[in-house]
Amino acid sequence: MAEHTLQGKNVLVGGGAKNLGGLIARQVAAAGANVAIHYNSDSSRAEAEETLAAVEALGVKGAIFQGDLTVPANVAALFTAAESAIGTIDVAVNTVGRVLRKPILETTEDEYDSMFDINAKAAYFFIQEAGRHLADGGKIITIVTALLAAFTDGYSTYAGGKSPVEHFTRAAAKEFAGRGISVTAVAPGPMDTPFFYGQETPERVEFHKSQAMGGQLTQIEDIAPIVRFLASEGWWITGQTIFANGGYTTH
Repeated sequence: MAEHTLQGKNVLVGGGAKNLGGLIARQVAAAGANVAIHYNSDSSRAEAEETLAAVEALGVKGAIFQGDLTVPANVAALFTAAESAIGTIDVAVNTVGRVLRKPILETTEDEYDSMFDINAKAAYFFIQEAGRHLADGGKIITIVTALLAAFTDGYSTYAGGKSPVEHFTRAAAKEFAGRGISVTAVAPGPMDTPFFYGQETPERVEFHKSQAMGGQLTQIEDIAPIVRFLASEGWWITGQTIFANGGYTTH
């Protein structure tokens, strides 16, 4: 059996500039991995450069790449460029996503298309390119949402857009199993990041807090170690969605 550690491995983090992705990039670098950091827009470039500097300060190789991953050709280009920069990719982590809280009756076609492009289409082609590029024994991990186990209003296009990823994950786990590649999804509860607060009123924030242990939101520090575990010793877990939400939902 191969040794499943991150020392000397090459990790690609989609949406790796800031928040959860930035912390994952730093933690896998601290565990000895080289890291390719993807970011989407010019507004994230400075944070991507900060994360890159933090990674390189740990004595491993790092590189940053920009791209809109809703375009499959850009996903393919990202994997090729990352491979050229740090070597054959062993672990591919996709944190890319967009939240929208809006009633069904007010949701436009453009909003629907954008939400499914970012949350489902980009995830699908990220998994596809990972399947093409990853070394045997690799790991593919996608961040989804604990709303997949919730019964709530307002998040039809967010939970709806993320829900196909569970099926992509299961199919890929079967299809890539012969090469020893594990494929998983991680479903955090509402996270204490700007990603979340823009969608909620102060009253709803307090409600979300009340649903989890300690009356608090999920912290990125709660999730990054789970990703790191799945990328190493947790490799035997595959085809699963791991709900890490402090009791926010039942599974």
